Amino acid sequence: MSTTFSRTENSSRSEPQLKIKGKPNPKQQQFFDMRTRFTAYGGARGGGKSWALRRKLTAMCLRYEGLRCLLVRRTLPELKSNHVIPFLREYKGLLTYSDSEKALKFFNGSCIYLGFCATDKDALRYQGQEYDVIAIDEATQLSEYRFSIFKACLRGTSPFPRRMYLTCNPGGIGHAWVKRLFIDRQFRDGEDPDDYGFVQALVFDNSELTANDPEYVGSLFSLPERLRDAWLYGKWDVFEGQFFPEFDAAAHVCNPNVIPKFTKRFVALDYGFDMLAALLIAIDVDGYMYVAKERCIPNLTLREAAQQVAALCEGENAEFAVCSPDLWNRRQDSGRSGFEIMQGVRGMPPMIAADNRRIPGWRVLREYLNVSEGTPKLRISKSCTELIKCLPALLCDEVRPEDASCEPHSVTHAPEALRYAVMCRCEPPVPTIRNDFIFPRKKVGFFD
Repeated sequence: MSTTFSRTENSSRSEPQLKIKGKPNPKQQQFFDMRTRFTAYGGARGGGKSWALRRKLTAMCLRYEGLRCLLVRRTLPELKSNHVIPFLREYKGLLTYSDSEKALKFFNGSCIYLGFCATDKDALRYQGQEYDVIAIDEATQLSEYRFSIFKACLRGTSPFPRRMYLTCNPGGIGHAWVKRLFIDRQFRDGEDPDDYGFVQALVFDNSELTANDPEYVGSLFSLPERLRDAWLYGKWDVFEGQFFPEFDAAAHVCNPNVIPKFTKRFVALDYGFDMLAALLIAIDVDGYMYVAKERCIPNLTLREAAQQVAALCEGENAEFAVCSPDLWNRRQDSGRSGFEIMQGVRGMPPMIAADNRRIPGWRVLREYLNVSEGTPKLRISKSCTELIKCLPALLCDEVRPEDASCEPHSVTHAPEALRYAVMCRCEPPVPTIRNDFIFPRKKVGFFD
């Protein structure tokens, strides 16, 4: 959307009044009207996010003298091409650009500083800094850790409102936390739901784009179905770079009462101090696998993790626990291995080392998720919310597409445990055939 402005004199005020031309569409206006501390805007391609973000920052800088803003994107070249050049074109004469300071400066002392954040090391550069308004363009390209650093920068003693604006599309290493906060609205302790708002914008909301470039909409319609759902309709359950696009909650998630009673059961677990992911697995007589229960808990010691696994297995007759082989390594601080510590906990099933080959393991898991022949070989109880959340959030590794990325790390634990489960090749249970011997009833009578 193009923008021009003109200066007019107000007889009651000595300073010039600015009239900026360019009318927002209804979704952009809704974004402008939001007053939540954290506001996300977008969700699909072509929704007019970039123009709206520049317009919002400009409006706030003009309203509040001396406002300190930060505009962030993953890399500085992306920021210059997507925002600095359009800023100078749309608001030429209203602001100046200082390349040495990496800042856009307004006549009233307000300033938009330009930042980039491609790595965790980049994020540390912002620790201790203060801004009144922070805008993160393409927020799903940032990890949750980097987002938390910027949240800590949103502070100051001035009376200005503190706001953070995010534009986003499905996909990227930040997909999971953006979806959690703004789409699913699943909040942790200390997160106030009233602080978070989301405005969904589709290409159909951007009338200027659809009128001037109708072929763009056609190109989105021509995409493969699942990619079209993400880019055109803004669906957050499928996105570019998703490692398991075949995951479908309608096919793979089931009610707990669907799981057969007669099954062989075991536990698959991935342990790290940041997260224990333990899955109770059930296999029926036909070899179909069910994830019956889960325990996904952070910040546990090895002994505490084993106690949680023992609680998970109580009354379940779990035959063994398949675990990451690194638990057999001896710890430098104690000289004991994780295996020794965990196996010593009462109720912990016998532990065996998993086949932790990554690419072969993901291939086998993909076979279990395959629905082309009808019912998939793997189903997950709807009570296993962490696995259901994390499995579709896995990303493809940028170097080895056949492997899952280790970022974002927070979504890798439960899928890793599931990979150990399918790679253990556990045999299905064999039904026992009862051969009850019954003595024939002795007849009593005169002729017997």
